[in-house]
Amino acid sequence: MQRKKESGVRSSLIHDERGLSTVEYVILLILIAVAGIGLWSTFGETLSGKITNATSQVEGMGGN
Repeated sequence: MQRKKESGVRSSLIHDERGLSTVEYVILLILIAVAGIGLWSTFGETLSGKITNATSQVEGMGGN
């Protein structure tokens, strides 16, 4: 009797899909966050250097 009950519970857990879409959205959000962090670390320094260079050039045009 106990084994039959355990088997029924296990079967119902395997076929329960109520929280599945939430888990999929969390996984998607994590992947997007990891990609964003990777892109920022790759291009962040380059972008920062270009902004600093552009700022220096604009300040140099002031002609004090």
